[in-house]
Amino acid sequence: MARTPTATGNAARSAGRRPPRVRRREARRSGSVALTALTGLVLVYTLLPLAWLLINATKTQQGLFDSFGLAFAEDFALVDNIADVLTQDDGIFLRWLLNTLLYVCVGAGGATLLAALAGYGLAKFAFPGRRAIFAVVIGAVAVPGTALAVPTFLMFSRLGLTNTPWAIIIPSLVSPFGLYLMWTFAAAAVPDELIESARVDGAGEFRTFFTVSAPLLAPGTITVLLFNVVATWNNYFLPLIMLKNPDWYPLTIGLKTWSQQAGTAGGEAIFHLVITGSLLTIVPLIAAFLLLQRYWQSGLSTGGVKE
Repeated sequence: MARTPTATGNAARSAGRRPPRVRRREARRSGSVALTALTGLVLVYTLLPLAWLLINATKTQQGLFDSFGLAFAEDFALVDNIADVLTQDDGIFLRWLLNTLLYVCVGAGGATLLAALAGYGLAKFAFPGRRAIFAVVIGAVAVPGTALAVPTFLMFSRLGLTNTPWAIIIPSLVSPFGLYLMWTFAAAAVPDELIESARVDGAGEFRTFFTVSAPLLAPGTITVLLFNVVATWNNYFLPLIMLKNPDWYPLTIGLKTWSQQAGTAGGEAIFHLVITGSLLTIVPLIAAFLLLQRYWQSGLSTGGVKE
């Protein structure tokens, strides 16, 4: 004869043991506490470098060495540091900022447009070789960008494009992960019946894409755009080997040259400006994520579900 939960609980209490329901509740509570503690450690580990950057951007060059890294110095020099960053070397920081915006707008924007068009085409059009293209895209996602940097440099050197903005923009237009994400997103977000209805109404393929499908692809497109913007904004190795002219440096390479300035003959140590410049560099990325978070979160969740 099967026992009811009440009978099982009474039997456990009579035997001096806690009922199974109480043990499960205690196990869930202990697991929740452990998960909360682990999440707190990860949060601290993640925010600690940002806190260090924010605190030390308020210090002078001397204050960096005279105070603890996670404590404010006696003098608060954030405004002066920002002014010095913008005027150092005849305001070259603004030139580096404009270069970075150029690489991001053209490179990341173009990569997002190409990924949306290609992903939509692969998801909604049946043609021979689609499986082979899928295998190539998956394989390309697994190849790190640094492994392709040297072959890309040799190819662009033969074309005479090194030390020009095209050496940064053209490689940035290729985003295998963005293509794969848009492929999976378009397959789930754009119904085939809607495309057929547009065709019946006389719309061409490009008009169908830009007027009917593009609004449905907006969350996935913004997600891919954010990934491409971050990758292009933080791109370091490719500009390092492609560019020699400081006038075409992005922020990553420009701040590196300021950091290495102290090690050159007669160079002045300006670590406080490097730290303040790094803080100014991440502000646009943080603002973009905060403004577009609801779009890219829905894009990630929709693209990750396969019906």
